[in-house]
Amino acid sequence: MEHRVPKGEEIFRMIEGGKSRNTEKTREQQEERRYTIKDIEALPEGERAELIDGKMYMMATPTLTHQDILMWLSATIWNYIKKKKGPCRVLPAPFAVYIKNDEHNYVEPDVTVICDGDKLDDKGCHGAPDWAIEIVSPSSRTMDYIRKCSLYEAAGVREYWIVDPKERRILVYDFEHGTSTQHSFAEQVKAGIYEDFSLDFKEVG
Repeated sequence: MEHRVPKGEEIFRMIEGGKSRNTEKTREQQEERRYTIKDIEALPEGERAELIDGKMYMMATPTLTHQDILMWLSATIWNYIKKKKGPCRVLPAPFAVYIKNDEHNYVEPDVTVICDGDKLDDKGCHGAPDWAIEIVSPSSRTMDYIRKCSLYEAAGVREYWIVDPKERRILVYDFEHGTSTQHSFAEQVKAGIYEDFSLDFKEVG
């Protein structure tokens, strides 16, 4: 998912005589301000953003490649869960995850798998999902590889996959057991939260 940090003038503007005033103070205000879920809810219709420790990251429109992989992942996982009649739910973005159940953290993973139905309501998932998958876009590398990786581990996500179409690589973080592995798009990649489920990335093309 693509992200950008909102510019200061998009959030704070002090206008006097048609010119910006106290520019340095405005930058400091933006850096110091911690955004909340209310700021997410107040965004104009059609705009999406995520929060990590009170910092807001706007979300850009995904690419065709991103959406193709998203649909394939979601459908493959959904078919497996349906076949096994399991309790888990797979939910593709956009889907709200209040990952720490606080007001300063809010994400929309590309693919979310939740096995505890008590965490779900019409607004989204309240707490850490069991499995989160992010599909890397050019502008989201730092977000997916660093910021979200740290957040997901700290919040209690059991398993986190980073699917990188450019590098044709999948990084699998098994936070539950403290391990990580790397795979190529030529491999079948096993899902750690299941005993008998793998995704064959050769199908991605």
